[in-house]
Amino acid sequence: LVDGQDFQTLRREDLFEERSKMGMLFQSGALFSDISVFENVAFPLRAHTNLPEDMIRDIVIMKLNAVGLRGARDMMPSELSGGMTRRVALARSIVLDPALIMYDEPFAGQDPIAMGVLVQLIRLLNDTLGLTSVLVSHDISESLSICDHAIVIADGRVIGAGTPEELRKSDSALVNQFVNGLPDGPVPFHYPARDYVDDLLGDDLNTSFGTDGVARD
Repeated sequence: LVDGQDFQTLRREDLFEERSKMGMLFQSGALFSDISVFENVAFPLRAHTNLPEDMIRDIVIMKLNAVGLRGARDMMPSELSGGMTRRVALARSIVLDPALIMYDEPFAGQDPIAMGVLVQLIRLLNDTLGLTSVLVSHDISESLSICDHAIVIADGRVIGAGTPEELRKSDSALVNQFVNGLPDGPVPFHYPARDYVDDLLGDDLNTSFGTDGVARD
């Protein structure tokens, strides 16, 4: 359910209309490779509105300026770095002024500078535009630094939920391991295996040489 509506029951026309109220930032950026940065950001406006070209131009420039890439509007996606690609995709996701934005692994594969820019932009845009932001990420530290409420999922179930501070103080060993990136704990460092000494000196040795010490094929 989104805003009280079951999206699985909506007609195609109604679903298309509702999608204009949402933005999506894909992990890969998902830019159209054969059109410019400007046209990528303008695409939702052309698809969902009947705005005149001069207004589309102004909106696109404003959104690109918001992510620091106004000067890159004539570039092609192939000319962009990974961080720039993600920021252009972010500009496109906010171009319709949606009420909800969903982020799929926004920090994955980013260098520290690009990651810092994205962390700042996501929080700034959320507060400035009054958005609801839903973020899926394995980058725990960055996510907790900007979120209001977090949910930790493991093995298909919720193992912890609350404010960042509540999760950091959680009594759950599994939540603590996730939040602090501990190498060993409920999720063990070693994959389950037979006894180490048996592995070194046990059945494999007997199979190779036989119990009487005579080598076998």
